[in-house]
Amino acid sequence: MAAKRGTKTSMKNMEKELLCPVCQEMYKQPLVLPCTHNVCQSCAREVLGQQGYIGHGGDPSSEPTSPASTPSTRSPRLSRRTLPKPDRLDRLLKSGFGTYPGRKRGALHPQVIMFPCPACQGDVELGERGLAGLFRNLTLERVVERYRQSVSVGGAILCQLCKPPPLEATKGCTECRATFCNECFKLFHPWGTQKAQHEPTLPTLSFRPKGLMCPDHKEEVTHYCKTCQRLVCQLCRVRRTHSGHKITPVLSAYQALKDKLTKSLTYILGNQDTVQTQICELEEAVRHTEVSGQQAKEEVSQLVRGLGAVLEEKRASLLQAIEECQQERLARLSAQIREHRSLLDGSGLVGYAQEVLKETDQPCFVQAAKQLHNRIARATEALQTFRPAASSSFRHCQLDVGREMKLLTELNFLRAPEAPVIDTQRTFAYDQIFLCWRLPPHSPPAWHYTVEFRRTDVPAQPGPARWQRREEVRGTSALLENPDTGSVYVLRVRGCNKAGYGEYSEDVHLHTPPAPVLHFFLDGRWGASRERLAISKDQRAVRSVPGLPLLLAADRLLTGCHLSVDVVLGDVAVTQGRSYWACAVDPASYLVKVGVGLESKLQESFQGAPDVISPRYDPDSGHDSGAEDATVEASPPFAFLTIGMGKILLGSGASSNTGLTGRDGPTAGCTVPLPPRLGICLDYERGRVSFLDAVSFRGLLECPLDCSGPVCPAFCFIGGGAVQLQEPVGTKPERKVTIGGFAKLD
Repeated sequence: MAAKRGTKTSMKNMEKELLCPVCQEMYKQPLVLPCTHNVCQSCAREVLGQQGYIGHGGDPSSEPTSPASTPSTRSPRLSRRTLPKPDRLDRLLKSGFGTYPGRKRGALHPQVIMFPCPACQGDVELGERGLAGLFRNLTLERVVERYRQSVSVGGAILCQLCKPPPLEATKGCTECRATFCNECFKLFHPWGTQKAQHEPTLPTLSFRPKGLMCPDHKEEVTHYCKTCQRLVCQLCRVRRTHSGHKITPVLSAYQALKDKLTKSLTYILGNQDTVQTQICELEEAVRHTEVSGQQAKEEVSQLVRGLGAVLEEKRASLLQAIEECQQERLARLSAQIREHRSLLDGSGLVGYAQEVLKETDQPCFVQAAKQLHNRIARATEALQTFRPAASSSFRHCQLDVGREMKLLTELNFLRAPEAPVIDTQRTFAYDQIFLCWRLPPHSPPAWHYTVEFRRTDVPAQPGPARWQRREEVRGTSALLENPDTGSVYVLRVRGCNKAGYGEYSEDVHLHTPPAPVLHFFLDGRWGASRERLAISKDQRAVRSVPGLPLLLAADRLLTGCHLSVDVVLGDVAVTQGRSYWACAVDPASYLVKVGVGLESKLQESFQGAPDVISPRYDPDSGHDSGAEDATVEASPPFAFLTIGMGKILLGSGASSNTGLTGRDGPTAGCTVPLPPRLGICLDYERGRVSFLDAVSFRGLLECPLDCSGPVCPAFCFIGGGAVQLQEPVGTKPERKVTIGGFAKLD
């Protein structure tokens, strides 16, 4: 009883999964769209009709006509469907849909039907046949029917053939696609007829075909195309549309999908405590969001009020300054008005002067008129040169608030830095990992960055991927020390400022070298001709200049070509373990050999390095003799990769039989493009050397090497060329030199 109650509760809780996104009602004959979402067949027809597509709402199940298919039993949506306007139909016809005079049927490409999926809000392509090319979701129909029965949705099912009032249905017929009462079922399935063999079912409102049929060929589907992710029938398999596709029996697909779904569902059901914990975390996040949002509103309101207070204070001070200026000007103008009024006849100064002129006592007149004359003179001058004592304009009190208005208009919340862009040209892994990035042009600045990295070649552990972090990285580059050799690291970075952390950059994958990096410098003391080889001051680059001898050799090309081999070695010899180093070869180099060799054999070659003589005129070159066949095959003392004119020469024995003399056996060699950097990996114990593409770490060549003594890196030049050793990322260690039988620390 408890189990049945739990099942009924779970059925009630999944109602939202059974609602059509168009009509928001339970699915009726749902169709599976190419985007894997479902929609009622009648709703899909209605949507296509609203989009202007006519004649593409075919029934994908090709259901036979039932005795109950009367106008009263049809879907009410069909009566509500809005037909497209005539002008829209005209546009559709002119755009290539349908036929019209002057256009041959099939002359243009058939129109592709686009359906706006209401679930994912995107347009999905239905193909030429529209809804007729879609499968019905019979499983979903069964789930809906079980749900209706569990919650008793819709009440009793009535007989579709009874006269009003209809009786309650007791049987259903899949072949007739109708529900019947007992009497009607006997009436429409008389004995001795074909219909009498129809098997009755429980009454239902949704009749489904017995099996899932192919919408193209009306045959039962038997296989599943993994390439198209679509069920197919036997005829679909032989069509060209599925040629070369990976097709499996539907039983295999059923079992695989069922196992995956069961495993995922078992994991979810077994982690209900985790789900409940995450729900609690989300609810706490909701509460925290509400509180934080209210606090943010209060902070913004307080800041805006602060801005308003500052503006109000500034407004008061500016108005006070204008008021003071206005009062000063009014006082000056009022004084000037009083002075001019005193000049009127019979008033003020003029009247007083007229009375003084009546004085007849000369000494007294002179005493009184002297001061009066000065005042009259000033008044006369003011009258002649009249101008207001103060300006009435207040243009100097105007405000320029353009910059402030722009700042207020642009006032917005702080933005976190945008996702940084990894500089792939400067990011690489060598002895250490160097990561470089930059912010997009219009990104807010970042105070510091967080770099995260992890290995991708380790066994995955349950739960989310665990990243290692470098916090508060200043600048736009970071150095990750001591990475594991022969591993793949994925790195990402994000910026942080007052607004918080921004988005992560795109992940960048870096492959570390397969062995510890060997640090060494170029040593020009052995075998290097100073006339033709130029070693840089940091001893990490060398350039070969052909000079006059090569020009003279080219002049003797038809009689005998004598070219000198210029060799430069590394100042470190390897006596154990595995080592790796990388270099870049100038693509314009004529002929360069990059590799390793025994220290003793290299010294012997330096003491008397023979010329590379054209084998056409050298009878001892080995090209024509069979002397080598009598010798016991042993590991060669040298292993070189030949590069010339931007190509790498590869072939059977191309490096295993290569020495400083260049006398190689005949090989059916091939060439590959020269990568930006070459990597050399030496395994001393195994006596093997590998040449790699130092960018992608793709293997180019692997060959044996005699490691009976110290082995040195070596570079050979024939003609012009240049080699640049890759700079180590970390601090340069002490250099230990072993060439010449002694050790020295620089």
